[in-house]
Amino acid sequence: MTMTSQKPNSPSYKHSGVDAAAAARSVAGFRDLLTRTFTFHPQVGRVVLDLGYFGNNLGLAISTDGVGTKLLIAQAMNRYDTVGIDCVAMNVNDVLCLGAEPLSLVDYIAVETADSEFISELMKGFYEGAVQANVSIPGGEIAQVKEMIHGSRDGRAFDLVGTCVGLVALDRILLGQNIQPGDVVVGLSSSGIHSNGFTLARRVLFTENSFSPHERAGAMERPLGEELLIPTRIYVKPVLEMLRRPLNIKALAHITGDGLLNLPRVQSETGFVIDHLPEPQPIFKFIQSAGNIPDEEMYYVFNMGIGFCVVLDPQDADQAINIAEKHEIPAEVIGHTVADPERKVLIPQKKLVGQKDHFIKQ
Repeated sequence: MTMTSQKPNSPSYKHSGVDAAAAARSVAGFRDLLTRTFTFHPQVGRVVLDLGYFGNNLGLAISTDGVGTKLLIAQAMNRYDTVGIDCVAMNVNDVLCLGAEPLSLVDYIAVETADSEFISELMKGFYEGAVQANVSIPGGEIAQVKEMIHGSRDGRAFDLVGTCVGLVALDRILLGQNIQPGDVVVGLSSSGIHSNGFTLARRVLFTENSFSPHERAGAMERPLGEELLIPTRIYVKPVLEMLRRPLNIKALAHITGDGLLNLPRVQSETGFVIDHLPEPQPIFKFIQSAGNIPDEEMYYVFNMGIGFCVVLDPQDADQAINIAEKHEIPAEVIGHTVADPERKVLIPQKKLVGQKDHFIKQ
């Protein structure tokens, strides 16, 4: 078997300005410092999970995340009523992965100019996201930081960050510790790119190829900018319904940056064979073709049509799929688990082997 890596001149996330591996190394550098804070409030509770699981303290799950450079697409289209959905989604979907129920979210909005009409459009998205996730938004912060923030449209530079909390019984935390070889992976369809990989997508589409966000391209039914702005899908209601049923669910994974390499974060020596991936939405093929991006990079940077995964006992797969589809989310079995101390992700259709922070071609 021969292994090939990405061609040096092909577009990549790293060359576009985002070095995910370097970010992971930076976290390792301050891990010890942060873990010292775990004992600051013993009267409240104890920290039961290591860094990286986005949840701790008496079953309180916490996540904080933003929308990234998808906001620049919103500026290009001069449309701001959907990115609040993305901000809610990125947080509630992460909290959900522990088996927790998201309860409440607060937002931080940094703006160049505090224009009431503009902020009203942003809040429409936050409201719609809260409805879809069934969470409250009890407050937040709007910061006017004109000297600090710059965008592609005068007066409309902004950034969004959310912090979500949820609750989970400590004996119901899902870390994948009970996964057995032969368990199946049910993949829930994404709505599109979601909110990851936009630095690479923007470089390929608008810098290297000079497409207009207002034009239709490839096999897509909408203008390119509208396609890119499709909000991140929120999986809270179907997954909570699965958790409340007597299904033997072993692990949950939100497929964001790193793509399907989010799966091996489980606490077991488990590998994943993803041998039945559905065809991704046309936007992915369009980006790949426009940038001549290899499969190794595409499956590392983007969700490639699968936004959330449920790992469970094979006998419960049909019920999980039926629940997802009841909530109008296409779902199917996309693979299975194997015993593997190296925790690899295999995608035979594309001849890809993924491990740690990259895929390589077989």
